[in-house]
Amino acid sequence: MASKISLLGAIFLVLAVTLFYIETTESKHTAFEFIGHLKGCHKGQNVTGVHQLKQYLHKFGYLDTNTTSYNHANDDLYDDVLESAVKSYQQHHHLKVTGTLDPETVKEMTKPRCGLPDIVNNKNHDHHHHNNRKLYRFFQGNPRWRKSRLTYKFRSIANSASAESIRSICARAFEKWAQVSHFSFQEVGESSTADIVIGFHVGDHGDPYPFDGPRGVLAHAFPPSTGLLHFDGAENWSMNPGQNEVDLESVALHEIGHVLGLGHDDTVPDAIMYSTFSYGLTKRNLHPDDIQGVRALYGLS
Repeated sequence: MASKISLLGAIFLVLAVTLFYIETTESKHTAFEFIGHLKGCHKGQNVTGVHQLKQYLHKFGYLDTNTTSYNHANDDLYDDVLESAVKSYQQHHHLKVTGTLDPETVKEMTKPRCGLPDIVNNKNHDHHHHNNRKLYRFFQGNPRWRKSRLTYKFRSIANSASAESIRSICARAFEKWAQVSHFSFQEVGESSTADIVIGFHVGDHGDPYPFDGPRGVLAHAFPPSTGLLHFDGAENWSMNPGQNEVDLESVALHEIGHVLGLGHDDTVPDAIMYSTFSYGLTKRNLHPDDIQGVRALYGLS
């Protein structure tokens, strides 16, 4: 009997260790992890994983892999076109323009971020301040809401926090935009028609932009007047984020900006509309660039 108990105990221990290993191994995997393995890559090399870099740069607006004249979209050749896209990314993010995946570029590319592309056509400049040019951007065509009273509802709620907490956090984020604009926001029931529909989803969820799991795309939203705002349910959302958690209110503020018609502002890292984010970080106050952007878009004095 004792030997059987010992055997069962040993089996249990092996299973526990195996499960722990699997869990910790999976937890270390991140959506943009592949970029770290490409550190130092440059034009002329053929390195496994470069095709994923091309997909990344295509997804976020720096590389058009759909053009018929580009013959290397699906291979691992670091060609002239890719080098040009990397340079464009570096310039946009105020990095040293080398065309190479240097450590600073890899660090920026592997940050969790919004799922919308960085490159948009319309640029709107405000005043100069401390010799730094400020910049806010709108979507192509400057889409905007034709009414100021907007309703919103939740289609699904994440498991990481209570439904009431999520509603409270999002209401607070909406109110911050209301305070600097002419908008008012009201939550309505799930069965009601709403201007804005909020959901937490995992992977492929019915739009063209499937989520990619932890530490990748955190959320995405669509410009007026589509009214869709989606969070990646695989992320570790929090109202008081620790080192390995994402602050829900900060990301909600960013995505509501997209819903109202603002694009990414990658000139001012402190702006809510900056494209990248970090675990454990909180950004819960609208920056003057964010405020000036929404007021300029809607012609508010």
